[in-house]
Amino acid sequence: MELSGGEIVVRALQDEGVELVFGYPGGAVLHIYDALFNQDKVRHILVRHEQGAAHAADGYARATGKCGVCLVTSGPGATNAVTGIATAYMDSIPMVILTGQVPTPVIGSDAFQEVDTVGITRPCVKHNFLVKDVRDLATVIRKAFYIATSGRPGPVVVDIPKDVTDPKVKIPYEYPRTLQMRSYNPVEKGHPGQIRRAVDALLAAKRPMVYTGGGVVLGEASAPLTELVRQIGFPITSTLMGLGAYPMSDRQFLGMLGMHGTYEANMAMHECDTLIAIGARFDDRVTGKIEQFCPHAKIIHLDVDPSSISKNVRVDIPIVGQVANVLEEMRRLIQDAGRTPDQAALADWWRQIEAWRGRRCLDYDRNSPRIKPQFAVETLYKVTNGELYLVSDVGQHQMFAAQFYPFDKPRRWINSGGLGTMGFGLPAAIGVQLAHPDATVACISGDASILMCIQELATCKQFALPIKVVLLNNGYMGMVRQWQEMFYEGRYSHSYVDALPDFVKLAESFGHVGMRVERPEDLEGAMREAFAMRDRLVFLDVIVDPTENVYPMIEAGKGHHEMYLSAERELA
Repeated sequence: MELSGGEIVVRALQDEGVELVFGYPGGAVLHIYDALFNQDKVRHILVRHEQGAAHAADGYARATGKCGVCLVTSGPGATNAVTGIATAYMDSIPMVILTGQVPTPVIGSDAFQEVDTVGITRPCVKHNFLVKDVRDLATVIRKAFYIATSGRPGPVVVDIPKDVTDPKVKIPYEYPRTLQMRSYNPVEKGHPGQIRRAVDALLAAKRPMVYTGGGVVLGEASAPLTELVRQIGFPITSTLMGLGAYPMSDRQFLGMLGMHGTYEANMAMHECDTLIAIGARFDDRVTGKIEQFCPHAKIIHLDVDPSSISKNVRVDIPIVGQVANVLEEMRRLIQDAGRTPDQAALADWWRQIEAWRGRRCLDYDRNSPRIKPQFAVETLYKVTNGELYLVSDVGQHQMFAAQFYPFDKPRRWINSGGLGTMGFGLPAAIGVQLAHPDATVACISGDASILMCIQELATCKQFALPIKVVLLNNGYMGMVRQWQEMFYEGRYSHSYVDALPDFVKLAESFGHVGMRVERPEDLEGAMREAFAMRDRLVFLDVIVDPTENVYPMIEAGKGHHEMYLSAERELA
């Protein structure tokens, strides 16, 4: 079988089992688009901006665990996708990004729509390739998918010059099923001796703490994590990216930790004597001031990426390996040994934690005549019974969603954590809805975030996607305004949005249903009406209190025990 380069790209996607490609055509990829047109196994989703293509592929990957794929043209097509690529890179999301490039003879001549895609993306990809020979194309695509999905996942760019996909040049096609890469051999199993050391440390702990991150979700390790934590009876907390890996409604879960984490989670981190970090990278939003991070604790760190070990926080017992494999081995060792933690010490520790819980750090004014954003998220949970794929943009609404919508399953909470990308929500929701066409998918956003990729409402119309957009509209860049209130003496420099559109009419102009809610007593009914429309996108413009802030909050450079619980007082 002889195929052209464009046909090889499409056939390779078929052989990888790719269902969806999110993209936007242009001159450098027209041969590939022509090959797409002549087949029906790989479905192409036409977005309205290349950033939307990358975010949609990202959302698809997060919701399924499969590799997301997007296809963009050269020059501005590639540069428009960079924000989405960097978003996936920061959160370790498996993606393959196919970018067009000018023909090989004119590379470096400043040809029309030429950029150095490999150079531009090098800092924000797991790996990238420039394919200069059509005979290398199938093998490179195979390598791209393998690199993107193995070890610590991440985005891989394959840059393809137009002449490499020339339909007049055909070669024999054979897709490689096996690969040998001398320089890339991700570790699968943890060191048995290190695992035993970790188990011994955990069983000797008096004030233990389990800290989990997005690696538990990415590593499909939710089940062994839940079994292990219930087996040993320890308290557990999670980063923003790890929410849902352990049931958030369970008593042992203390809530999210870090800058906007709960009082009980942050205090337990600060006072613990043994910490096991699982699939987490100790980022600054979690650790606060490094010198004050878990000052009394022996730290165990389990991660698939050896470069993450002791990168930000020096650890005592490192374990490199696939999270699910290591957790299963730890659980087996504890069970076979017949040992249990110190129950008296553990009971004392839980009494202290319950006292911290008694501070009720997430309380808010439930009698306000204005809709509080916390109330909006709680109502969303009530209306959907917790059975929702919830995609968020970035800002206050993201934190309120993380605090007030308890996820009991992994891959139900889809958001940009590491890069904090405004505009992520709507296109990512497209990827999630296409991945799970019969599921309920909502995008929670803010009036500033939603405008960054609002054009994707057209994509939703074209493909009849019944996403529910819940806009918490406060007329501000909410998190920016909060920082300006707290740390800049109320100088609200360019954080107020003076020219917001009528979102109801805007949604309707795209062919969707628009609704506005301004009173707390109307909110539940409006949400129920919106979610009852199973075949329509509904845009709910919820007018919320513009003065509400996210608490608790740890100021940058402070420790876990130094939290603001309200605008009036700070806890030492």
